[in-house]
Amino acid sequence: MTTTPPDRADRGLAAYIAVTAAYWAFMLSDGALRMLVLLHFHGLGFSPVQLAYLFVLYEVAGVVTNLSAGWIAARFGLATTLYTGLGLQVLALVALTRLDPGWSLGLSVVFVMLVQGASGVAKDLAKMSAKSAVKLLAPKGDGGLFRWVALLTGSKNAVKGLGFLLGTALLALAGFNAALWGMAAVLTVILAAVLIGMPPGLPAGRKDAKFREVLSKNRNINWLSFSRLFLFGARDVWFVVGIPIYFYAVLSDGSEAGNRTAFFLIGSFMAGWIVLYGAVQASAPKLLRARTRGEAAMVAAARGWALALLPIPLLLALAAGLAGTPAPWLTGLLVLGLLVFGAIFAVNSALHSYLILAFTEDSRVTLDVGFYYMANAAGRLTGTLLSGLSYQIGGLPLCLGTAAAMVALSALGAGRLRPA
Repeated sequence: MTTTPPDRADRGLAAYIAVTAAYWAFMLSDGALRMLVLLHFHGLGFSPVQLAYLFVLYEVAGVVTNLSAGWIAARFGLATTLYTGLGLQVLALVALTRLDPGWSLGLSVVFVMLVQGASGVAKDLAKMSAKSAVKLLAPKGDGGLFRWVALLTGSKNAVKGLGFLLGTALLALAGFNAALWGMAAVLTVILAAVLIGMPPGLPAGRKDAKFREVLSKNRNINWLSFSRLFLFGARDVWFVVGIPIYFYAVLSDGSEAGNRTAFFLIGSFMAGWIVLYGAVQASAPKLLRARTRGEAAMVAAARGWALALLPIPLLLALAAGLAGTPAPWLTGLLVLGLLVFGAIFAVNSALHSYLILAFTEDSRVTLDVGFYYMANAAGRLTGTLLSGLSYQIGGLPLCLGTAAAMVALSALGAGRLRPA
């Protein structure tokens, strides 16, 4: 049995803490920015499809960035991609303050799409860096990899949930531009602190890394990426546009005070959902008894938990269809049902995040993680597009029905996984 030297273990832990702190700061700003953009432009009269367009380039950028970010990190090092992601997010926040209310609707949509695209690049550079670092820094054996990746991912989602609440609070209390300037200033300070204080432990790049290495030949990684695509599409198809706009229609009476109250309530639900998701994700290793179970058991669990998610959007879609119009009982059922969806979704997501690192090799970690998160971004893009489109065509029942179909495809992909 091999052991890690204490000084190396200490350096690895210090680097893990620094990476996690930087990732937390980024995701807090990312969650806040999403709610700022969604609710601000909904208040300006944007339709559900137009709101979805605002996030399309954000998700397209994620697909492209993840495909190339793995190679960039392999070539130039993980620290470089982490710093670049943080810096680019600062620039995106500042750029969005330059939006002119006098611009035409079309010009405003294009400008915000471009800025959101830059933010999408930033997010996926930071995400790929943080997730890849866990594979390299986590202690070997005794379920250490699953615990560290679950802690990073779960805490990140809890922080992003707080970001949703922060974004709605800042919009209501400080206004759109002041909120953007404040977040840019705080993130700049954190970037400076990380640049100065990042301990050693992250690997440098290798000059012989080839871009063609990005495409994986590992069967499990390809099927896991397929499953991940439809898992996150199933969430975002209702999460991005459908549910926030539905709740706004139910909660707002059209007055300024009513709109402000609706903002807070919607933000609180979105924040609560993400915080619950993060908390369950962080506790997934304990819930699944990962310390005493091997990779084969985790693969089987991934198949079972994917199927367990399927009935929830099906039942909620049926209830929404029967209700026809917004009703108090339906709103309560949606809140409860989507929280249950979030808890089961979190276990699925945690299993995926562990399995991608278990399936890959140290020498390919940034490449395989980049490919996997390209699929994740493709799922978010698909869900974002279908969220606005399905809500505009068929309302909430079609949104949730589409989510159920995507969960079924995710379960199909998970069913093709095999122990390495």
